[in-house]
Amino acid sequence: MDREREQRKNPVTGNLPHNHGDNIDRVLAKLPGQEECIQAAEMFKQISDGSRLRIFWLLCHCEECVSNIAAAMEMSDPAVSHHLKFLRKSGLIVSRKEGREVYYKMADTEQAQLVHRACEDMFRISCPTG
Repeated sequence: MDREREQRKNPVTGNLPHNHGDNIDRVLAKLPGQEECIQAAEMFKQISDGSRLRIFWLLCHCEECVSNIAAAMEMSDPAVSHHLKFLRKSGLIVSRKEGREVYYKMADTEQAQLVHRACEDMFRISCPTG
């Protein structure tokens, strides 16, 4: 009975209807917030499309313009632009304008680097050198 009372005082586990004696206290103390999970889910949505994932991987290793990306992906410029819009919105890539040309590359963020490493692990490939 004392343990149940103590459980009710714990702000993390106090709302749980049962005490199974597991390590749920420690797990719930580290549980990400709703907003963090929404942001992570949005990022995963951006690379859930195979074409977008290929474009992202390419831009992890070089900076390119839409026309070159389209040629490499065997896609139209408008289709590539559509995918780039989503990748940019998610913060995985950045762009810069030089004259009339826009160049894209992977963003220099921890999230983009994590997604890049996850892609390489999934594909069982390593970054091209130099």
